[in-house]
Amino acid sequence: MQHSSHYRKNLFSVRIIFVLAILVVISLIGSASTGAVAIPFADIPALLWGQVPESQRLMQAVLLDIRLPRVLFGLVAGAALALSGAVMQALFRNPLAEPGLIGVSSGAALGAVLVIVLANTGFWGIALAAFAGSLLCTWLAYWVGCRFPGVAGLLLAGIAINAITGSLIGLLSYIATDNELRDLTFWSMGSLAAASWSTLGFMLPWTVVLSVYAVRQWKALNALLLGEREVEHLGFSMQALRRRLIVCVALLIGPLVAVTGGIGFVGLVVPHIMRMVIGANHRYLLPASFLGGGLALIWADWVARTIILPSELPIGLVTSLIGGPFFLWLLIRQIKR
Repeated sequence: MQHSSHYRKNLFSVRIIFVLAILVVISLIGSASTGAVAIPFADIPALLWGQVPESQRLMQAVLLDIRLPRVLFGLVAGAALALSGAVMQALFRNPLAEPGLIGVSSGAALGAVLVIVLANTGFWGIALAAFAGSLLCTWLAYWVGCRFPGVAGLLLAGIAINAITGSLIGLLSYIATDNELRDLTFWSMGSLAAASWSTLGFMLPWTVVLSVYAVRQWKALNALLLGEREVEHLGFSMQALRRRLIVCVALLIGPLVAVTGGIGFVGLVVPHIMRMVIGANHRYLLPASFLGGGLALIWADWVARTIILPSELPIGLVTSLIGGPFFLWLLIRQIKR
């Protein structure tokens, strides 16, 4: 009887993942065809692979050079954020954990602000500084936190580093010029506008390799559900596991945050929702979070691009405006139970 129930639950999880994959494909096509320049769905195959008349050259350029790299990059970024959130929630055994908890996001923000205010070397200078800042703050949080037993030290170190970087960002904002403040503000709100085929060409294989590695840790993450002592009894080294997972999350999120800026709530809300739907088995939770995060960011970007045509909202505002109230509703729902 137990075996039959377990089989049905696993089958349900596989079906959910399959449905998410189909929704991702449909959403990619729908988002790519919608915007300031409308592209009829029936014309997309010809625009992708065929010669088109002069009257459709603009649509082809918009689809191939702007829309497709943007929606695909949104898929990659959202998937990485949600997968990292699921890993962090397992590591801290807390559904409120997310990648920014260990300084990844705040470190990236500090690196970006330093370049914007002190050097202003353009987009790639900002991206490289943000990546370096995310790795440095994550390393510092781990270096301090590993001197304490469990994950409490890492959590407290992350809180302290986030507070320090927030203060430094405030100080740099105070001395920034009006133009620098504008750049700083737009970067912090998050955007997929920097997406291009060259950016995607680097980020896609990077994200896929690290995501596959993270998903392969599902047995260790399931063991973490039982407690740290049980992890050791089951043959996993807790210290090595913690180090591997933190490095993986930092390498996964650092480059993305460097390019997109601040995008909140995807790494927090999506794994929480997936856990409510399919349970805590990380064999299915991690792939579901990966697909669900990509789907969520595609939809958020779709709204950001189309709600106030011909302008667009920063995508970080959309994820916060939707994710914040939704997560609050989830918390209230849990309290009532």
